[in-house]
Amino acid sequence: MGAVRRVVSYLGLGDGDQYDEPYDYDEYEDEWMPASERAARRWGAGGDPARIVMIRPRKYSDALLVGQHFREGQAVIMDVAGMSMADATRMVDFAAGLTYGCEGRIERIADKVFLLAPADVEITTP
Repeated sequence: MGAVRRVVSYLGLGDGDQYDEPYDYDEYEDEWMPASERAARRWGAGGDPARIVMIRPRKYSDALLVGQHFREGQAVIMDVAGMSMADATRMVDFAAGLTYGCEGRIERIADKVFLLAPADVEITTP
């Protein structure tokens, strides 16, 4: 008799058989796995194809969308050309902090266009 079953029987809480069933960790894996590890699985062989998300924020509150995609492990191209200079500066500052905090990278790829790359994405320039 397993330890859990003995304790359940001792406390009179019913049949302890339900606690001795094997637990399927894979079913709940994505709930506790860090975003960077989930992304690594997607980028690896046999996973979903890599995605790059293009976002053209119009106001600073669109930073939530940028952060959501980036934390999910997706590379983000952020075009701030449609924003005022003050909001664009705030958005780039936010993106720089986001990439730093998640161990990623931010690169300027054109005037007012930036690439936010997660830690597992390699950026090369010829």
